[in-house]
Amino acid sequence: MNFAYYIANRITFKTKRTFSKLIVRIAIIGIMLGLGVMILSLAIVRGFKYEIKEKVRGFAGDLQVVKLDLNNSFENSPFQANAGFEKKALSNPLITNVMPFANKPGIIKSKNEIEGIVLKGVDKNYDWSFFKKNMIAGDVIDFKDTTASKKQLLISQIIANRLRLKVGDKILMYFVQEPLRVRPFTIRGIYSFGIEDVDKSYVVGDLSLITRLNSWHDDEIGGYEVKITDFDRLDEASDFINSILPVKLKSYTVVDNYPAIFAWLGLLDGNTKVVLILMIMVAVINMISALLIMILERTTMIGMLKALGATNWSIRKVFLYNAFYLISLGMLLGNLFGIGCGYFQYSTHFFKLDQASYYMNFVPIQFNWMDLLELNAGTLVICLLVMIGPSMLVTKITPVKAIRFK
Repeated sequence: MNFAYYIANRITFKTKRTFSKLIVRIAIIGIMLGLGVMILSLAIVRGFKYEIKEKVRGFAGDLQVVKLDLNNSFENSPFQANAGFEKKALSNPLITNVMPFANKPGIIKSKNEIEGIVLKGVDKNYDWSFFKKNMIAGDVIDFKDTTASKKQLLISQIIANRLRLKVGDKILMYFVQEPLRVRPFTIRGIYSFGIEDVDKSYVVGDLSLITRLNSWHDDEIGGYEVKITDFDRLDEASDFINSILPVKLKSYTVVDNYPAIFAWLGLLDGNTKVVLILMIMVAVINMISALLIMILERTTMIGMLKALGATNWSIRKVFLYNAFYLISLGMLLGNLFGIGCGYFQYSTHFFKLDQASYYMNFVPIQFNWMDLLELNAGTLVICLLVMIGPSMLVTKITPVKAIRFK
């Protein structure tokens, strides 16, 4: 059996520690907390980024195609729906949906309350999967009844609270144009995305209503919403869409349309790096302290081993093996702590947030196994490499003085 491993095994498992017992426990707890906090930090940041991206993507799509002009208002400039463009876009396996839409500003009047909004018009081909996940009450628009669908409206929880509305209520919506247009609606459903910029501004209705209000031709729309399978390949999808766009159209990514939200998500990565560095420093400092105290505690043993012919490196390996055991134990407990707390939050949503500030009402969790592997490997390697320096204290201990040391 390897000499250093044998001695390390004896002092780790077969002998009782004296005054180093407390500092060793503190070192193990430090590694446990450090790794656990790092796991939770990455899981929470991933959860935030995923949830917020999905909310924005679910409402606005991954890309929007509109007419190429200088129009910067909420109301889109019309263009003819292009079946050729739709077919080419859907031929790419990265693209799942190409859905027509149009926006039109309006004012909702309910009893003695009014609210300025933007009506987003969609048609029967719209993908309602995201809305159905976020419905508070009621249901999505029913396009099977073409007459009734023109009078159905989806509103957000924020607008419903401001105007004191519920599913089934009747309202009037005024469209400021020449001449002034007024249309009655029935609240079909109430949704809540948690994104204030969307919830307080938009309601959803039938695209054909906007077509009639604007006196467009039946085949004219305000734009296309494009959804893709993998958000990480957004730039690739954008390049493809731009390569097949008709001359008079242009496209925007969801990042272009909501720059403030995605800039905020980018800042989260910087905060995570700071947390990881601080937690690694805590673990390393604790292990250095533990190793130094263990060496001092075993000064007499070191002197005896040197007197018997052991080299400095073989004795240093004894303490490095011992440190490896302590680090491994701390990492095992850290994984149990971090993954356990994360799974508890993922299952129960126990820890809540202010939705107005964070776009959701609970702390989101998303684990990535590659993150866990990299964190564990990085923590182990960094801690062991840092231990090599303090272990050099062994070389300063002489056999004569060490044997006389008490």
